[in-house]
Amino acid sequence: MADSIIAPCIQGVAGMIFRSFIVFILISGIVTLSGCVYRMDIPQGNRIEPEVIEQLSIGMSRSQVEFLMGTPAVVDLYHPDQWHYIYFLKTGDDGKIDQRRLTLTFSNDLLAEIEGDRFIDGEP
Repeated sequence: MADSIIAPCIQGVAGMIFRSFIVFILISGIVTLSGCVYRMDIPQGNRIEPEVIEQLSIGMSRSQVEFLMGTPAVVDLYHPDQWHYIYFLKTGDDGKIDQRRLTLTFSNDLLAEIEGDRFIDGEP
């Protein structure tokens, strides 16, 4: 009779220990592998490169600027003579954030003013 009472208790404890061991192995595996996850770079907006900005010059037409820079990210309805180029990059490796902005102002459909981030050797 003692065997019949003790046997289910031992099986219950053994099952509980086994389940705890499996959960521990799964959690430790997830924690270990989380460092191996690839995190991709997230670029948003218009890419603003210093080489392209150097090619901009006062007096260019809207179509020349659009050919060189692409379509602006923002064209304000209240200021249609201003084009805003915005670039945002979050790198997946270290989470570093790179933001760049450029505002181009036109007068009589010709580029009149270039305003925004200044670039030195590719750095804003």
